[in-house]
Amino acid sequence: MKLTFTKFSLFCLSTLLIGISLNAQTTKGLEKVIVERYYVANADDSNASEGTLPVGSTTWRVYLDMLPGYKFKTAFGSNNHPLSITTKTSFFNNEDRGSTAPDYSKTNAAKNTVLLDSWLSAGAACAGNFGILKSEDNGVATIVNAQGVLKNADPLAGIPLTTQDGLIAGKPGQCGFIGLEKAIGVFDATSQSGNSFLITDGAWYCFDGAMGPDSAKNKVLIAQLTSDGELSFKLNVSLSSPAGKAEYYVAEKPEYRPGLGGEQILEILDSTLTFLSSKVIGPVTKVNNGLVKNEISVYPNPTKDLFYISFPVDFTEGNYTVYNIAGNSVQTKNISKNRDSYNEKVDLSNFPNGIYLVKVQSNGVNSIFKIIKRE
Repeated sequence: MKLTFTKFSLFCLSTLLIGISLNAQTTKGLEKVIVERYYVANADDSNASEGTLPVGSTTWRVYLDMLPGYKFKTAFGSNNHPLSITTKTSFFNNEDRGSTAPDYSKTNAAKNTVLLDSWLSAGAACAGNFGILKSEDNGVATIVNAQGVLKNADPLAGIPLTTQDGLIAGKPGQCGFIGLEKAIGVFDATSQSGNSFLITDGAWYCFDGAMGPDSAKNKVLIAQLTSDGELSFKLNVSLSSPAGKAEYYVAEKPEYRPGLGGEQILEILDSTLTFLSSKVIGPVTKVNNGLVKNEISVYPNPTKDLFYISFPVDFTEGNYTVYNIAGNSVQTKNISKNRDSYNEKVDLSNFPNGIYLVKVQSNGVNSIFKIIKRE
């Protein structure tokens, strides 16, 4: 397996992460992150593998489920928003035909355990084939493994690969790397070569943007990870809307991001970008809008002008009131759930800098938050 990179200047990275548009809005093009338990390796797989594949190793696939017309642009890490993928043991990498991106042929994907290789992607699962959920595969042209392995029908992994392999012919996005020269080695030629992939100044990306093979469902595969240990990740991603506007989603600590035109682009907090495999019960896990029952959050904090209230998934109606430090109400509003978003925008641009209290009522339950407004 040969390690290759697409080189770009720091200016290009800035263009990818900042310059998708000049006036991006928080329209929530990312509906959810989906993690699929793709396969569980048995003793036959372990014996046939090129590279160390412990019995019981699980192959996970990570998808972005986006609104129609949206495109995946980058999965990025920075000093303020590190991107991490870790396992408590080590990652499996197939050593004869695997790669850091799934650019091997479908013919080679049918050999030994190439199909279980760990890699990063912008839609592809092998050359000329999208990676799709097994449940959405029509079963046509399913891979027949040349060594007669990958036949384990472990119920935890759902549909067997011998029935539906999660591959469909097409033209997926081209995956590129920038700033990953050291980090990407954990997914390169040597199996069991490390357990931590960390980005603080880099990304994997699709320059033209990647969409799923089904324009209505629009699910894009961005990673496949195989390990016999507990897997966890914290991701940050950027999308491009149908109008070409940028949206930035982070696992924690959302901030304002400067745009090319001098405007402020608000990052969107989405907890589905955080994952821990020990919490997964069945083959597929998905959480809508990064929110769980009874969860209310207020972000960013501190803020310059705007902040958002994110409501729980069971929210139907409520209200909020903003108080200044003297205890006087300065803004109040009754609200109901928008079908496309659980976020309510609050504008403090007409009020002086300082400390404010926000009382939020959701389905009859009151919560109090402190917000700091400053330059």
